[in-house]
Amino acid sequence: MTKRILIALTSHAELGRTGRSTGFYVSEAAHPWEVFTAAGYEVHLVSVAGGKAPQDGLDVDDPAQRRFLAETDVHNTLSPAQVDPSRYEAILFAGGHGTMWDFPENPALAGLARAIYEDGGVVAAVCHGPAALVGLTLSTGAALVAGKKVAAFTDAEEAAVKLTDVVPFSLAARLVEEGAEHVPGPDFAAQVIRDGRLVTGQNPASARGVAEQVLAALAA
Repeated sequence: MTKRILIALTSHAELGRTGRSTGFYVSEAAHPWEVFTAAGYEVHLVSVAGGKAPQDGLDVDDPAQRRFLAETDVHNTLSPAQVDPSRYEAILFAGGHGTMWDFPENPALAGLARAIYEDGGVVAAVCHGPAALVGLTLSTGAALVAGKKVAAFTDAEEAAVKLTDVVPFSLAARLVEEGAEHVPGPDFAAQVIRDGRLVTGQNPASARGVAEQVLAALAA
């Protein structure tokens, strides 16, 4: 029986008003993809708008990123409307600064995550990917993150990359407003939090660990 995991990507390509481009951070999709496929999962890509997903942070010296771009079609991702969530055991929201504009309070993405989670699946997010958890409510109306521990890109890390005044909000603060307990680790070091069937990671260094914890949650 085919096992499937969905990786969700941003479609937003403009870094605020800086004139710089952004998108999904390639390693934050590639490293989980490598972990999932090695474990025998079929991985599909979905993006907010479907079609070509804008990229950021590509490291051409990373073989996992090269394989990911060679073996997946980031130029022809699924749109949320094309996805049947009942076919997936987990959804992982990859980061990249673009997510800060089109992931929060996105009804289509939230609908996919809600369906997977309420069917016993896992919801995961890494770095800025937890922006998808902002406004994500369950069928009860409660925020998915309410009462749960989470990791996400921190205010200190945002300041370190000099984008505090560029992003539309503080991700950590918004998650706390949703009822989450934000658990930061050292800047740019791996920090992965698994709280039941919710798995979150703080930054690019956390991407592989998030995927490993997704598999552990599924096994449990």
